[in-house]
Amino acid sequence: MRRHVALMVHPNRPSAVDVVQQVTDALNADGIDVALIESDGTPIGSEHYELVVVLGGDGTILRAAEKARGEKVPILGVNLGHVGFLAEAEHSELDEVVKAIATRNYVVEERMTIDASVHRGELEVSSGWALNEISIEKVGSRMIEVLVAVDGRPLSRWWCDGVLCATPTGSTAYAFSAGGPIVWPEVEALLVLPVAAHALFARPLVTSPKSSITIDVISGDAQVVSDGLRKIESPAPSRIEISRGHEPIQLARLATAPFTDRLVAKFRLPVEGWRGE
Repeated sequence: MRRHVALMVHPNRPSAVDVVQQVTDALNADGIDVALIESDGTPIGSEHYELVVVLGGDGTILRAAEKARGEKVPILGVNLGHVGFLAEAEHSELDEVVKAIATRNYVVEERMTIDASVHRGELEVSSGWALNEISIEKVGSRMIEVLVAVDGRPLSRWWCDGVLCATPTGSTAYAFSAGGPIVWPEVEALLVLPVAAHALFARPLVTSPKSSITIDVISGDAQVVSDGLRKIESPAPSRIEISRGHEPIQLARLATAPFTDRLVAKFRLPVEGWRGE
């Protein structure tokens, strides 16, 4: 039976053309059919792919997650961008990637997602999901006023530029830039971070994965952004309800090295002088 792999590439990276051809030729030589799929938000379709190989950075991998969600197809990222924290391999490791795919020498891990619904009054007007984070952001220069509640109890009221609700996977993305903690992928939790809050209590929070988080936009113009890709207008008064996503994303892993090693490599952390083996 022929095997099928989908290939997605950053649409605005001309240098990737040669890489696409290289990967396609190598997989074809191993008896694997390759289909190039668009990087828009449409699902990957009814074709049974065993893997989606992404050539690009984290943004392209997030777009692949949007397409693969619901199909239970693992995603394997090859970094052609900058940090590429979600990518499993670098451009220089293409031969190893092809070999691992051909021999099915990879493991699949599930990453939790996050769901959000936007309400005005008693009416739910929209919903969304994210692998990294849901961000409630101000529109324009004026700060927004929000009231945050966790598990049905009020927590704090902030004037701020926004509020982030992130997964452990997203803890190394926007949430990291906003001063949040890095959470190991095996830890199941939801993060809540105010962005540039004008308040005495404005600390990052790590909540239970079972927690329900409610953010009421009391004043100002806001929007709800999922993974930086999908936007929903949410002006005051509106309510955003956030919880653990009902459907995880599958990521393919080639290496079994600890997450610590990935942090050191991706962020180029200084570890000189370490006395371990």
